Amino acid sequence: MSKPKYTIAVTGLNAIDSPGPGLAVIRALRDADSFDVRIIGLSYEALEPGIYMHEYVDKTYQVPYPTAGQEVLFERFKYINSVENIDFLFPNFDAELFNYISIQEKLENELGIKMSLPTQKQFEARHKVNLYEYGKEHSIKVPFAKMVFSTAEIPAIAREMGYPLVIKGKFYDAKIAHTAEQAQSHFNKISAEWGLPVLVQEFVHGSEVNVCGIGNGDGVTLGAVPMRKLYITYKGKAWAGITLDDEKLLKITNDLVKNTKWNGPFELEFMKTNEDEYYLIEINPRFPAWCYLTVGAGQNQIEKLVNHEMGMKVSPFENYEVGKMFIRYSHDMIVDIKEFEKISTIGEL
Repeated sequence: MSKPKYTIAVTGLNAIDSPGPGLAVIRALRDADSFDVRIIGLSYEALEPGIYMHEYVDKTYQVPYPTAGQEVLFERFKYINSVENIDFLFPNFDAELFNYISIQEKLENELGIKMSLPTQKQFEARHKVNLYEYGKEHSIKVPFAKMVFSTAEIPAIAREMGYPLVIKGKFYDAKIAHTAEQAQSHFNKISAEWGLPVLVQEFVHGSEVNVCGIGNGDGVTLGAVPMRKLYITYKGKAWAGITLDDEKLLKITNDLVKNTKWNGPFELEFMKTNEDEYYLIEINPRFPAWCYLTVGAGQNQIEKLVNHEMGMKVSPFENYEVGKMFIRYSHDMIVDIKEFEKISTIGEL
């Protein structure tokens, strides 16, 4: 019996110090046993390395920035789909998800493009600015946090919480401030890059543990792999990590998916204290850049999610390998200037 072949589009082809998840998702798709795949890359910048990695990406199209809006995005997909006939789409950036959720029904009904995304309500409820109340609703510890629109608000919060504080952007970036001067500096840098409001959060001492998983939309966790960061960049991104045997963390994850009926991929970020308490720091409603570790641990969550959304009968993963590590690295890729010129001028390669 021949395997189906899907055309799957993927965003997040960058590989900077805060890498996008796109290449990890693509590697998992290439490893899939149950289907063959043609990969369509979707890029924002002409220097995203995934554009030129032809062993992974069959063709790349530039797409408009999220600020261009939903209609412009949909019109671009009408053209791309007329050429490629896309079966499935993986959006991998937080900042683009609102637009994709908004046009999800239109993409599927008019163009036949499927996605696996949380609902708009689920997406908004887990937002950083709402996370403290989200934690109370679902009986999960979350550090107290406040939204601020000016550095003038920080001193009062510091008197209430004490230093250190965590200064976080509304989409990305988080920095620890040990003094008022650091807090103001971090606020200015983060707000300049990601806009307002900025979140000022209580600092929790401990080690960071994350979970990469998928929910089926009916309260069932189809897969979940916990990981502890072993090496962290100055932006707080994992550059190395190891899978954990942590039943308590998996129970928290399964309970959250069950209670929220989460649909699609997710990353849960926790701080685990010395008292073995877990504080939820963030919920990312997409696969993280380290998601290929789940494949190495025996759970190709990306493959399972595609099969689930394409109407196949799937069962949850029952286990994974503990002690599997990932170590990220960078290398220099040699590219012909003609390829760079082509993607820059006509938006396709």
